[in-house]
Amino acid sequence: MAPRAGQPEHRGPLLPGLLLLAAALSRPAAPCPFQCYCFGGPKLMLRCASGAELRQPPRDVPPDARNLTIVGANLTVLRAAAFAGGDADGEEAEAEAEAAGGVRLPLLTALRLTHNNIEMVEDGAFDGLPSLAALDLSHNPLRALGGDAFRGLPALRSLQLNHALARGGPALLAALDAALAPLDELRLLGLSGNALSHLPSAALRRPRLEQLDARLNALAGLGPDELRALERDGGLPAPRLLLADNPLRCGCAARPLLAWMRNATERVPDAGRLRCASPRALYDRPFLDLDEAGLRCAEGDADGRGEEVELAGPELEASYVFFGLVLALIGLIFLMVLYLNRRGIQRWMRNLREACRDQMEGYHYRYEQDADPRRAPASAAPAGSGATSPGSGL
Repeated sequence: MAPRAGQPEHRGPLLPGLLLLAAALSRPAAPCPFQCYCFGGPKLMLRCASGAELRQPPRDVPPDARNLTIVGANLTVLRAAAFAGGDADGEEAEAEAEAAGGVRLPLLTALRLTHNNIEMVEDGAFDGLPSLAALDLSHNPLRALGGDAFRGLPALRSLQLNHALARGGPALLAALDAALAPLDELRLLGLSGNALSHLPSAALRRPRLEQLDARLNALAGLGPDELRALERDGGLPAPRLLLADNPLRCGCAARPLLAWMRNATERVPDAGRLRCASPRALYDRPFLDLDEAGLRCAEGDADGRGEEVELAGPELEASYVFFGLVLALIGLIFLMVLYLNRRGIQRWMRNLREACRDQMEGYHYRYEQDADPRRAPASAAPAGSGATSPGSGL
């Protein structure tokens, strides 16, 4: 049938042609790496599958990737320029990265590498990631960390090392101090679950640090030097500090921390969860409920790290008052029992008195019988006496 006048003619091949034209003009998407899942959208996201066969970061990550997650692999060692492309190790990989301009993933902003059995991070492991803002290395058994492991990350704002430093010992903590030094833009630092007995000095001195997560460690407290390192000059806000689930030692050395927390409670959001782990007299007491003047050192223990701490005067008086109230309550209960059984007690006392009287009367009667001279036995007549019988007739 012919089209009506004024009506445009319908062409069937128009829509497929437009689709082909759009496909030809659009830039082809980069292929997704093997064993990884790519998610499109405003920001390209990659998630690499778990598995021990993935022993190094994928080399063919699209250069426009914004988020990269590798979880459950067996990376073991992050070598220099591990994310800058190439499969060489050590100095060869670093040389290739420099030859390529040092930038392989210029748009990558978030890198998550949790649960990958990473034991060593070499110097420059993250070279070629100039836009990286968030790095998560949590839940890896780190044993060695290069002093320049985090170099070339000028935009890094969040670094998570939770449950990752417990096996490295003092050498790893010293290396961490050096590795944190260049991260002046760091805002969030996670160090929970690492059995730390003290906080890295470099972590406390990051000028723009906003929050330090130090929960689930072995911190017995914070000294005056550490508290001073948390203060900021030049109008910069002081960082928040998370300290819950640490074995605080509530001796005289805890006085600076207690005074600091009371003057800036908002700086420790979980202050209400802090508990004393020692001494035994203060075990599980809320830290903020303690009296600063009552925190005493054990004899001969000036640093407050002794196991025993003398109880404060008011607390000792309170214990005595409580003990007195308990004794008074016991005495009151005893008097009530006596009052309720007063008739039975009177009857028992009367029976006891009568029994004693009968016993005493028996003793008195036997005494009188024994003392009566008429009941004394007659003495025998002397031999050869002239006494005769009545029938003698004399």
